[in-house]
Amino acid sequence: MKVCSPFMLKYAHTCYVCVSFLQDHDKEYVGFATLPNQVHRKTVKKGFTFTLMVAGESGLGKSTLINSLFLTDLYKDRKVPNAQERINQTIDIVKHTVSIEEKGIKLRLTIIDTPGFGDAINNTESWKQIEDYIDQQFEQYFRDESGLNRRNIQDNRVHCCLYFISPFGHGLRPLDVEYMKALHEKVNIVPILAKADSLTKAEVYKKKMKIIEEIKQFGINIYQFPDCDSDEDEDFKRQDQILKDSIPFAVIGSNVQVESEGRKFRGRAYPWGVVGVEDPAHSDFLLLRNMLVRTHMEDLKEVTQDTHYENYRAQCIQNMTRMVVLERKRRWKHREVSEADFPLPLAAVDTERDRLIFEKDEELRKMQEVLERIQEQMEHSQRGGC
Repeated sequence: MKVCSPFMLKYAHTCYVCVSFLQDHDKEYVGFATLPNQVHRKTVKKGFTFTLMVAGESGLGKSTLINSLFLTDLYKDRKVPNAQERINQTIDIVKHTVSIEEKGIKLRLTIIDTPGFGDAINNTESWKQIEDYIDQQFEQYFRDESGLNRRNIQDNRVHCCLYFISPFGHGLRPLDVEYMKALHEKVNIVPILAKADSLTKAEVYKKKMKIIEEIKQFGINIYQFPDCDSDEDEDFKRQDQILKDSIPFAVIGSNVQVESEGRKFRGRAYPWGVVGVEDPAHSDFLLLRNMLVRTHMEDLKEVTQDTHYENYRAQCIQNMTRMVVLERKRRWKHREVSEADFPLPLAAVDTERDRLIFEKDEELRKMQEVLERIQEQMEHSQRGGC
């Protein structure tokens, strides 16, 4: 008979207790609580994409702000046109793509710049080229989504547009109003009050109130922050309300390190003092960056997908359906239509006239089928009589 040592007995007892605990624990624990971890791993491995458009007249600090937001330099080879070149200035669509990695998280950031916007003497419909670009990205995504290879669709749709408003006016200019009204149903517009360091605190507050008033007056739909859930903590609700109250964001951009009171920070030095880019007392820069990156980037992408793109997609399907109905009507006139031409049911049309045309076509088709059956029966009876 083999005698076990005290160590072996203790080890065996420990293993038995662990196995018993796991067996009892497995009875109550299925494991689907780890699903968020699985999604997190797949998403991190795949990486993230975000497309940001900046628009506004030259000289409002768009390039500087973008470099400050993402701590990068996207405009190394930028050429600033002189006064003579701006007379016949045309709008360009310039695309910058950069890969950013932070703590193992990869982001493919695309910046769409619009140099030349608002710089010409005649700015009539100067936003048309920008509108066409946004529609082209929707169209390309719609084609890819409807194609055979849907696994590796690249999303180049514009998820957010930062529109820069000049601080030197008395609110919105006519060009600002027309631009935002033309694009507010296609992209998430976030208004930016540029060069806030040229205004006092009282002037910033008055201009913000004036801009918000005119946005409501002209029926412009800017990006709306989602409401907080009831189970969110009070600190998150307070931060969310601060973001909502800060629209339009009054910002300052700078890529220069200045020194004041023994510390270095990004800012601007003036004879009367120093302005800090990330100082909440001077600028809404931190609020804007937190909104774009830390809190609302995914919501901006969801609104683009669920609202702006779905509206475009529905319009495309309606136009395609209308074209099919009109083509069917034309072919009926030439007696060329058959059941094999349209084997699938058509989507519902959006006008009363098209619906009536579709119903009449169906009635004619059924009458044609009845006449053909009667003719076949008559021919069959004649052959039987012979």
